[in-house]
Amino acid sequence: ACSAFSQKSCEECLKNVSCLWCYTNNTCIDYPVRSILPSSSLCTLSNARWGVCWINFEALIIALAVVAGLILVSITVCCCYCCYCRRRSRSRLDEEEEQLARKREERRLQSLQRKHERKLKHDEIRKKYGLLQDSDNPYSRFENE
Repeated sequence: ACSAFSQKSCEECLKNVSCLWCYTNNTCIDYPVRSILPSSSLCTLSNARWGVCWINFEALIIALAVVAGLILVSITVCCCYCCYCRRRSRSRLDEEEEQLARKREERRLQSLQRKHERKLKHDEIRKKYGLLQDSDNPYSRFENE
């Protein structure tokens, strides 16, 4: 079917996806499906056109390889960056958690210290007014019976 478009135009030949246009002898040939690239005996890569007429097969292969390489590199970079950020965020979370635990312990110790100071102050007041049970004060509170 592709040989019917030989000696016509590249656009007419490439309307059929299974055809390959060769500019050296203006022929339309069936794309060699069994081999990935057409052999140089059929047509050189710089003169072969497939899919579109404005770009040769060699440039098409290079462009596709570059695009595929860029996609692979970007995926690799994204994966590495995400793994690095995840590891970094875990260590940052661990540091924050440790810091919060230290602050919590400091607050607890300060609270206990204030509680002890309040108890001493209250005991002094109780002692002053004779309300302390084990007091050295000879005066005691009168109870009505």
